[in-house]
Amino acid sequence: MRFLPATLAILTCLAVPALANDYRKGPVTIERPWTRQTAPGQSVGGGFMTIVNGGKTGDQLVSATSPAAQKVEIHSMTMNDGIMRMRPVPGGLAVPAGGRLELKPGGFHIMLIGLKTPLAMGKFVPLTLRFAKAGAVTVQMKVESVTHGMEASHDGH
Repeated sequence: MRFLPATLAILTCLAVPALANDYRKGPVTIERPWTRQTAPGQSVGGGFMTIVNGGKTGDQLVSATSPAAQKVEIHSMTMNDGIMRMRPVPGGLAVPAGGRLELKPGGFHIMLIGLKTPLAMGKFVPLTLRFAKAGAVTVQMKVESVTHGMEASHDGH
């Protein structure tokens, strides 16, 4: 019985890294960053997450970089006349005070261009996000299956 508190403390310490998929920098929290696995030869990938601004002033996601890609851009996807269009977002995206910004399949997202190696399921991809006020925060995007998040991308069906 006297070992129970120590055992619980050890188990808690072991469990925390498995749950620690949120990142914080000042009032900005990055929740559940992830990407999809890619096939050999595939040159692009997407990054998805929720950005929460718990502060009293707005911030701006201005850019991103990753050692996994030659270039990283912030993109939007819109449906025009039945055609899905993806475009870079110059100047970045606003993260309102007390609000959230969803980066998800079929909407705003991070575009990894010129992947240096395929993104393998279960691995992690480093990504540094730069905010106008909060500064830089590096996250680890978990590589999920190709079908992960697809339920979120069928809004128009």
